[in-house]
Amino acid sequence: MKGIILAGGSGTRLYPLTRTISKQLIPVYDKPMIYYPMSALMLAGIRDILLISTPHDLPRFSEMFGNGSDLGINISYAEQPHPEGLAQAFIIGKEFIGSDSVCLVLGDNIFFGHGFAEVVQRCSRLTEGGIIFGYLVKDPQRYGVVEFDQQKNVIGIEEKPAKPKSRYAVPGLYFYDNEVVAL
Repeated sequence: MKGIILAGGSGTRLYPLTRTISKQLIPVYDKPMIYYPMSALMLAGIRDILLISTPHDLPRFSEMFGNGSDLGINISYAEQPHPEGLAQAFIIGKEFIGSDSVCLVLGDNIFFGHGFAEVVQRCSRLTEGGIIFGYLVKDPQRYGVVEFDQQKNVIGIEEKPAKPKSRYAVPGLYFYDNEVVAL
């Protein structure tokens, strides 16, 4: 399995701080925020990672991580000129993904919790279908929300809906088989 970190976007809700620095580079406790989603991939046993970001921010990430060897991983980089959603990450990363399955993680989210490492390790063994994490929230209209069918299968994700179809927010961690590149 390969990993993709999507570290684009302008972070407008964090202005004026993000006028000069990517939100993924803002320190959270003792390290830049991007280390947390990268750690989630590493906990899953994923060692080949593509970091996708804006042309403006990509050199900063490259300077920070280099080829990833200091962390025991392999990091490649790709530009996303304009933030056009999650699906574009798979289009940009199609060659990188090749015939592997893939985990996509958003670069501005922090994942933790009892048993988290075991859960992502299990998910990384995915060979068919997809796994989308969801988190029950009181105010789903503030988030991307999972839509389910009658059998509780995920059939869609709606971004900040006025009338949410569930109360499960998507925290930005997705596991997919290789069919995702064909969509």
